[in-house]
Amino acid sequence: MKLNNNDEQHKVVSFLGKNIVKATVFIVVSLFILGYLHFNDSADFKLITKINEPKTPYRFDAVQNHSHEVHVSQNPNRSKQSTCPSYFRWIHEDLRPWKETGITRDMVEKAGRIAANFRLVIHNGKGYVKRYRKSIQTRADFTLWGILQLLRWYPGRLPDLELMFDADDRPVIRSDDFKGQNMDPPPLFRYCSDDSSLDIVFPDWSFWGWAELNIEPWGKSLEAIKKGNNITQWKDRVAYAYWKGNPYVDPVRKDLLKCNVSEHEDWNTRLYIQDWDKESKEGFKNSNLENQCTHRYKIYIEGWAWSVSEKYIMACDSMTLYVRPRFYDFYIRGMMPLQHYWPIRNDSKCTALKFAVNWGNNHVDKAREIGEVGSRFIREEVNMKYVYDYMFHLLDEYAKLLKFKPEVPLDAEEITPESMGCPATDRWRDFMAESMVMSPSEELPCEMLPPYDRLALIEVLERKANLTRQVELWEDQYFHDLTNEP
Repeated sequence: MKLNNNDEQHKVVSFLGKNIVKATVFIVVSLFILGYLHFNDSADFKLITKINEPKTPYRFDAVQNHSHEVHVSQNPNRSKQSTCPSYFRWIHEDLRPWKETGITRDMVEKAGRIAANFRLVIHNGKGYVKRYRKSIQTRADFTLWGILQLLRWYPGRLPDLELMFDADDRPVIRSDDFKGQNMDPPPLFRYCSDDSSLDIVFPDWSFWGWAELNIEPWGKSLEAIKKGNNITQWKDRVAYAYWKGNPYVDPVRKDLLKCNVSEHEDWNTRLYIQDWDKESKEGFKNSNLENQCTHRYKIYIEGWAWSVSEKYIMACDSMTLYVRPRFYDFYIRGMMPLQHYWPIRNDSKCTALKFAVNWGNNHVDKAREIGEVGSRFIREEVNMKYVYDYMFHLLDEYAKLLKFKPEVPLDAEEITPESMGCPATDRWRDFMAESMVMSPSEELPCEMLPPYDRLALIEVLERKANLTRQVELWEDQYFHDLTNEP
């Protein structure tokens, strides 16, 4: 039977009515769920790394409406201010080359011409980036992500500034190239430097996660390693020196493999090659950091430059056997031989490692103490609160030296949780979600320490050198006595 117009209209209205009711119910339920998730995501946070298993899509959705403006908490605890760890004093030393002259725009531009992955501008509390060349893997992205979190951790506190950042390994601003009154060094930020360079040291990208190697953000990694430390008590750990890594990045590491146990010699070491390609294909089943705290001694050795592995090794409660480095990161300068680690000669690694393990096994309480003090330093003085504080004070002190007004380039992009987090996928997205700051710090930045006076700095450096020499003298005497035994 053919329907008339009234029947057709009645049927359409009925159909629409039913669907409007369904849609209304769906929207109400969805809003309730999203509201519940938003409340749970932001209620009790200092750092996102403290939550359990964040749901990534909701994490970025929840911050959509307030990602550009994080209000300062009125919590009375904000008046509390701790004193910064001693290694913060090296900020003054890293910026000393520009203390008298200040930093001009020409110096910054020169840094970009020498080497830079990106230009960072902070203006009115917001971050902007102009990219020049792609970094290794996603180093630059996670460094920028960390800077964005700093702006959310201490909203509105950083002054306007402009800088160049190089996310490659080795320093490039050689101090010998900038001697004389008319040779002003360009300020360039990176992850490490050395005694003959002027590159400004900044916390590395892995504090917010190294997705390519499935290494989670530092806060979560630190908690996992802490639990791993409790699995095997120190006295029950394997009484050898352990190292696992990629030996092919530098000849220094290849040389280390000569110290592995063999049919003819036992240097008190157990060394393993890490094949990251194989690990990636197998789902990183054999590379969990928390499962590597099973030996009394762990070896740290540089790769092509300083190595990200440093903090994970030193957090293990094992006595770190620290092969004498060429490069330094931002916190290692606050650590002392025989207090936080055991120094190992670079030119005779095998004998030095053998002696260190023998010494430790004959002085078990002292070796355990060195391991625990070093691990405590990492947990308490290189936690994420102090990482953000170091970034804050470094950028704040740098900004004070600028002799020009920072400007946002026309082709720069603002960095926001949406612009960086939403395009990310898989582990990259998960790690950004886990490390996102959802509310401002309830405490002020730690109180910055004054610069070293020259005599105090010389004393610190001499003490380190003397302690290292003392270990070498013990080692020489040990092998001398061994050789001359009747």
